[in-house]
Amino acid sequence: MTHDHDHDLRPTRAQIDAALNPPPGRNGGDLVVETLQGLGATTVFGLPGQHALGMFDALRRSSLRYVGLRVENNAGFAADAYGRITGEAAPLLLSTGPGALTSLPALQEAAAASAPVIAISSQVPAAGLGGGRHGYLHELRDQKASFRDVVKSVHTVRTASQIPSAVSAAWESALTAPHGPVWVEVPQDVLIAPTALPVVTAMDATPRDLLPRPELTAAAAHQLCGAERPAIVAGGGVVRADASGKLRALAERLDAPVVTTFGGKGAFPWEHPLSLQSWLEDRHTTDLLEDADVLLVVGSGLGELTSNYHTFEPRGRVIQIEADLGKLESNHAALGIHADARIALSALLETVDTLAPRAVDGRRAPVPLGTERASTLLAKVRERIASQDLALEQKVLAAVRGALPDDSPSFWDMTILAYWAWSAFDARNPNTMHSAQGAGGLGYGLPAALGAAVADPGRPVLAVSGDGGAMYSIAELATAKQYDLPVTWLIVDDGGYGILREYMTDAFGEATATELARPDFVALAESFGVPAVVTTPGTLREDLADSLARSGPSVVVLPALLRMFAPTHL
Repeated sequence: MTHDHDHDLRPTRAQIDAALNPPPGRNGGDLVVETLQGLGATTVFGLPGQHALGMFDALRRSSLRYVGLRVENNAGFAADAYGRITGEAAPLLLSTGPGALTSLPALQEAAAASAPVIAISSQVPAAGLGGGRHGYLHELRDQKASFRDVVKSVHTVRTASQIPSAVSAAWESALTAPHGPVWVEVPQDVLIAPTALPVVTAMDATPRDLLPRPELTAAAAHQLCGAERPAIVAGGGVVRADASGKLRALAERLDAPVVTTFGGKGAFPWEHPLSLQSWLEDRHTTDLLEDADVLLVVGSGLGELTSNYHTFEPRGRVIQIEADLGKLESNHAALGIHADARIALSALLETVDTLAPRAVDGRRAPVPLGTERASTLLAKVRERIASQDLALEQKVLAAVRGALPDDSPSFWDMTILAYWAWSAFDARNPNTMHSAQGAGGLGYGLPAALGAAVADPGRPVLAVSGDGGAMYSIAELATAKQYDLPVTWLIVDDGGYGILREYMTDAFGEATATELARPDFVALAESFGVPAVVTTPGTLREDLADSLARSGPSVVVLPALLRMFAPTHL
């Protein structure tokens, strides 16, 4: 069978003329940059290094916007946030060896959170590939081996003609559900060698749709229609797939209470009558989910935090919709549906309506049970938190929520206030609250917020860190100032690694290695030309609102010793 008429592959006259007369002075780096432009990229993040200079030289001949950070890992966090906010692949340009390896924690976070990052690194000259010990600067026996366990796919280029196809394949991989980081490496000599190849034109790297199998949709809809106590767990996959509208429609159709995971904040309206909010580290919530006769899990692997530290043991049927095949049934037996959350929820909604037409003759109870189950659960949670002396923590979190515009994104480092926010913060809109809870590395807050501000400079962005995490990314105050990005950085200063201090004291009676000397954060910020202020819990909301209303970057320092609410899984 032939498919001669599927595509008209003949170049246009303009394409022929351009191909026969490529501009002079181009190199392998231009092929990288031209391919990115052809794929639709507009912005790249990164940090130059000796082997990668061919790529960076090519940037000045392109229309791409370059945003340079001061540490490769921070550049990776910025690209991660850009990918989360835009849903587009975020190019990250790196150099060989130490530069590449420094990005690993950021790529681990992007993988855990399904953020589409396309990391493009230089390599030693092509003669040095293959594991021989040639003694090149930055040489590793097998650089890509360090990344293979972290990213979705790896792509090694050996000649200039391979660059467009390798970058295009990586792009498609990054944007195929589940989104994630990918790795491309190009030898130094290939990047700097002159090329007479034609300029790369528009590339087609359309990601494949991940469709649910119809027999599984039918089985899931049948189970849900027959459920007496259905419940829904909405994870980060709902946010990434822009499926919150479909989720809400299905929950209302089924009268099913919904809890959002910490990665799925904003996937379901916080104040909705069916909302269980995000109190997953709470035994009352765990009990409700265990009691469901049919539990629909969408875009979540039911991992450690979502399962209240693996204490969750469902007694009913579980239906799991998940784009990451490795997460299907990895923790609990389920009817596993390997699909993109939006497409699967849409199919499920239509099938439920087919199987169970809306009752109009009074067959359904006049008072929906789902809303009653949700309100009872939240009352129990409030009672549990109220029994502990945690007024300060709730006051601080309320001040942050009061100061932050509803549509402004926030980026939370690994710090006690963030752990509170996972459970207790109303994200108000999908895709506005982000944290590093996927991989759990310190230093995420500020550089990620900078990436979000690059993606959408029209909204102020909030970063939240502890004093320990702040020291990981203090260099990026220079980046914030250089690009005049509208990021307000809230630093909660408790004099050390607060959560580790708490964990160790609880476990061993006293803490070790948790106390930190730290700078005068206000003076330090001002030395970068960034305005800063020390605040109190009583003035936090006003000071934060003032800073968020400023143009450009600002810092707010809150000296406070916050505590976590008591765990329920022990």
